Amino acid sequence: MKASKTPRIRWARSSAIRWWVRLAFLLLLTAAVATVFITNRLLTNRFTESTRYRAELRLALYSGNLLSELRRNAIVPQLLARDPALIAALQSNDFSLSTQRLLSFVEEIGAASLMLLDQDGRTVAATDRNRLGELRRSEAYFVDTIRANSTVFSVTQREAGGYSFVYSRRVTDTSGTLGVIVVEVDLRKFELAWAGISDAVLVTDSTGTIVLSTEPRWRGLSEEEALEKQDPQGAIQRAIRMTADWTALPADAYLGGEAVMRMQTRIPFRGWRMTSFTTYASIREKVNAALALEIMGFAILLALAFYFLSRKTALRMALFQRESAELRALNARLQREIAERERVQENLAVAEQTLAQSSKLAALGEMSAAVSHELNQPLAAMKTYLAGARLLIRRNRPEEALASFGRIDDLLERMGAITRQLKSYARKGSEVFSPVNLGDALASSLAMMEPQLRQRHVKITKFLPKEPVRVMGDRMRVEQVMINLLRNALDATKSVRDPEIEIILAAGETASLTVRDNGDGIEDFDSLFEPFYTTKQPGDGVGLGLAISSGIVTELGGRLTARNGQKGGAVFEMQLPILEEGIAAAE
Repeated sequence: MKASKTPRIRWARSSAIRWWVRLAFLLLLTAAVATVFITNRLLTNRFTESTRYRAELRLALYSGNLLSELRRNAIVPQLLARDPALIAALQSNDFSLSTQRLLSFVEEIGAASLMLLDQDGRTVAATDRNRLGELRRSEAYFVDTIRANSTVFSVTQREAGGYSFVYSRRVTDTSGTLGVIVVEVDLRKFELAWAGISDAVLVTDSTGTIVLSTEPRWRGLSEEEALEKQDPQGAIQRAIRMTADWTALPADAYLGGEAVMRMQTRIPFRGWRMTSFTTYASIREKVNAALALEIMGFAILLALAFYFLSRKTALRMALFQRESAELRALNARLQREIAERERVQENLAVAEQTLAQSSKLAALGEMSAAVSHELNQPLAAMKTYLAGARLLIRRNRPEEALASFGRIDDLLERMGAITRQLKSYARKGSEVFSPVNLGDALASSLAMMEPQLRQRHVKITKFLPKEPVRVMGDRMRVEQVMINLLRNALDATKSVRDPEIEIILAAGETASLTVRDNGDGIEDFDSLFEPFYTTKQPGDGVGLGLAISSGIVTELGGRLTARNGQKGGAVFEMQLPILEEGIAAAE
């Protein structure tokens, strides 16, 4: 009984799984069909409205350009009719320079051509020399202009096809009409520009006749006649016309059997109208692409479902257990690596701080010679003043001796200031950040560098703001960066006859200090901030100043950049987060 009951239980479970799988497959298929149908409808409406909006904007742009060209050329005949040279030529019948005169105008005006007609309608001057001598007395623009007192616009059909758009005006003097000036407007350039897009564009006059079009065979026809010429030519095209629009809204018209969107706008010029026909091809492509992605997604989802259902539960559990064991081992190894990395980072931080202090002491060593020279001068002066005071006291002149003692006191203050700056610079930086006035830090740095700058006769130009510029940081480290930048600028100008250093302190979104020199500039930007990279001679430096400065600026939340100036030399810029009102922490 037990042996027969077990297969029966398995069969019941298998039947229950099959029923559940069938139901899930049916639900997934129903959801896929509904999603594809709804997506098709929504995307079709959305892309159609987007295409219609772009077509309206394009049509407004085209009509505005066309109207601008017509209005721009409307004033030209009035100006040319007052030209003294043309009037004098008509009065004297000497037209030897008239054609050259018109050619000089046509480039500035941008018209297609210019013609000057005499009283008999004969072309006496023209930008197209092939027209010279032709009789135009029967042309509408000549007849209408002779009768009118203002500028006349005419549309005439060319023999080679298309239309010619002409502004004309009488040329008169005190005796009466001398001739007619004719300005042909170049509107074919718009047709060429419109032909570069997928839309079909046409312009009709007040009678509904097409005068401009991207399709040359449409000119001279009405819109209805033009559309009839675009009917499908065969059964296949008719079939395409019936089935190709299933993803689009009802078409406004058909061109060559293809559904198109019709847009029309009025041109405020003699009742003209502009019409464009936009295809639904881009809409179909976008909708079909989205539908293909959806169908592919459902197919992948169905495949994944079948894949997971085909896996046995026992195999999955074994796999999960093995992966869990591997993950636990990996987690333990990662924890050990993290602890080791933290220990290395702590050692690296201590090494960096020691290295920065060593670089600072090296800078002090380089400045010692100049500082000793700076201290020797006050000592020598003090010796002189003491000798003078002793002599004055012997001669019973105590007031003058007191003045000498005052000068000695000033020299002692100066020597004390020099030693205090060196002592403060030699101290290690503080771990706690506090507000730092960059202007005061810069003044202190320049004071420490003053002996070297004076010895080299370097011209220092400073641009400082009126208001204090404050940042949150360690003043000793900030001064170390400033001194390193000044030392680099000083070393870069060793080969320059008139060394100059420009210092700019500015405050904006960040606080920035720019140090610019007139040296030879930077050649290798990639290795500039690398440790032990230097272009100095052996014994002048080991290449740690910029690397340490970059680390200090980065630790303070800023950045140190370098570039070559437009007029030569190197430009170093230190940017630090500016300290705003109410902020009391570097974070």
